[in-house]
Amino acid sequence: MPKVLRAEEMSKCIGCFTCMFVCAGVNRRDHSINKSCIRVRTSGGLSGRFVAVVCQGCQHPQCAEVCSFGALTPRPGGGVKLDPKHCMGCRRCEKHCIVHAIGFDQDAKKPIICHHCGACVRLCPHGCLSMEEPSKEIGASRQIMGLTESEEIKP
Repeated sequence: MPKVLRAEEMSKCIGCFTCMFVCAGVNRRDHSINKSCIRVRTSGGLSGRFVAVVCQGCQHPQCAEVCSFGALTPRPGGGVKLDPKHCMGCRRCEKHCIVHAIGFDQDAKKPIICHHCGACVRLCPHGCLSMEEPSKEIGASRQIMGLTESEEIKP
């Protein structure tokens, strides 16, 4: 079964953004972290730790359900595949992602969607990320992103 990206060891993260640079370089042929499918950010405050906003690999992805053009199709094991030829850049998928994990490439006018390739996992110097079998539990998003109970899932 295909594996999905998980960020369950974010307590080890020092905010080096290696995962974001690797993702943007490998998947978008760009060196801007703005083109990365994974977004590392602080949880807030002066002593905030780092969290990763990543595609959860939903079994029934809302982003694909709202795509009127058939550009997003469910991926075996969770998540979606993007067919850029069918995408019109309407951004409905971005607005309907339950964890705000879909970005938007202003240059290409297409969504930035993780396809769970694992490049970020292989090059994370601190072992914060992993590729795992998909969880059947929908409520696992907080743990997958490395959030505590008191932290919100924010865009």
